Amino acid sequence: MPVELKVNGRSVAVDAAPNTLLVHALREHLRLTGTHVGCDTAQCGACTVHVDGKAVKSCNVLLAQVAGRSVTTIEGMATADGTMHPMQAAFKECHGLQCGFCTPGMVMSAVDLCQRHPGANEAQIREQLEGNLCRCTGYHNIVKAVQQGAAAMK
Repeated sequence: MPVELKVNGRSVAVDAAPNTLLVHALREHLRLTGTHVGCDTAQCGACTVHVDGKAVKSCNVLLAQVAGRSVTTIEGMATADGTMHPMQAAFKECHGLQCGFCTPGMVMSAVDLCQRHPGANEAQIREQLEGNLCRCTGYHNIVKAVQQGAAAMK
């Protein structure tokens, strides 16, 4: 089944089975492996991408559901010259990662969070990131990174 969509600003066509999940289309068909497969049940957030500017867990969305829509992955967050998005830079500067497995999804969720709640405090950030699991950091530096990234995004 052919599906046309825009990924990271580029028009693409993916020919895949009707039951293909967006996460698998991104990783296997388009070779955008920054979107991670974690739990396959929409619980961990490692697969979070933006669809039409809003965070979604791509392991819970069929490729066909995003036909004609715009998808942004972690690879699409940096500028064309390689400059990191302010949230990516904040995660790096605040040591908001350890193993890095959750980081792409965490960054994508954090950007969406800051767009929806630009003045979020620590408690609100923790609450809004509940759907993204990190087994390494204890979230303290992630929260600091989100706060710093939010300030830089203004």
